[in-house]
Amino acid sequence: MATESTNESFDVLVIGAGAAGLWCAIEAGKRGRRVAVLEHAERAGKKILISGGGRCNFTNLYCQPENFISANPHFAKSALARYTPRDFMALVEKHGIAYHEKTLGQLFCDRSSNQITGLLEAECRAAGVKIFLSVRIREVRHADGFSVATDSAEFRAPALVIATGGLSIPKMGASSFGYDLARQFGLKICKTNPGLVPLLLNAKDRGAYCDLAGVSAEVAAAANGPTFRESMLITHRGLSGPAILQASSYWNSPAPIHVDLAPDRQVFLPLRDDPARGAAQVRSALHEVLPKRLATKWLELHTPATWSNAALEQLERELHGWTVLPSGTEGYDKAEVTTGGVDTDQLSSKTMESKRVKGLFFIGEVVDVTGHLGGFNFQWAWASGAAAGRAL
Repeated sequence: MATESTNESFDVLVIGAGAAGLWCAIEAGKRGRRVAVLEHAERAGKKILISGGGRCNFTNLYCQPENFISANPHFAKSALARYTPRDFMALVEKHGIAYHEKTLGQLFCDRSSNQITGLLEAECRAAGVKIFLSVRIREVRHADGFSVATDSAEFRAPALVIATGGLSIPKMGASSFGYDLARQFGLKICKTNPGLVPLLLNAKDRGAYCDLAGVSAEVAAAANGPTFRESMLITHRGLSGPAILQASSYWNSPAPIHVDLAPDRQVFLPLRDDPARGAAQVRSALHEVLPKRLATKWLELHTPATWSNAALEQLERELHGWTVLPSGTEGYDKAEVTTGGVDTDQLSSKTMESKRVKGLFFIGEVVDVTGHLGGFNFQWAWASGAAAGRAL
């Protein structure tokens, strides 16, 4: 890692040593550009280190543009097509990092996220990239090129890349810095929200369900977007688990979340022809598809006055269409990503360069492109970083 001196001149300045910033720097460095990466934290890739439970879900085999949320769903297509999961997998293999597919195309390191940060740091060294850590930026100016003033030095370059991430996980240093810079240069920001975040139940539902904290079930959940079939986890304050986290990125208050508690299963309808049907049979049928405690609680809250065919049909509908009205989310503290960001209408989809300020680039999470859970946000970091790095 480099040490600041009074004045430093480079071809490219990258603000942010996360996945996108480091990969952009590497791509530019490999093409002979003198690159400096400025990072406020004491080490590079801090968010990479905590990702995937410490094993870094570094990409997804089945990455498609449909796995991303943006006001312009077409924007990400170009970058994603030009730097694919296979490209990053080849790099991981080149560095001898063992990995595995966990589920649904999600690729994780066998050992540790440290292996991915190690890979990026090694590639930076090979490309001649200088990384400056614990840098406090005072001011960014643009006249003849860009000037970045820090507490102890001034960096200059004709090109500036903003890779500062979003607002999620402020304890890791997340801030609005990238959005503030975008506004400084006249770019618009699409409304930001916590994404991939646990939801809070309203007081009534919390009282009914949160004594089941720790219980999980496979469900299909949706909120004004695609349906996600994965596990749901009941928490002390609401709902979490992959299905809920996925749906949360599409959720806006006061809309409901729709949860199918028994996807692709008929639970109560087969009992219509059973002359002995009653509470015991209904309870037994639900215990086959839901954890016992959740099944018992759900029936307590939904038991009809009779076990007529009409009542069983209604119960079936309610099971597949449980409507939840969240009171909010756990916020940026618990959000894995930030939805919204720098408006893509003002960026080139091929290079990530601002259309209005030559030499100014925005990549990664700071841009209004948000991936689903499962390695897609890392793939956007690699792809958008590659697009900008190659253009530089």
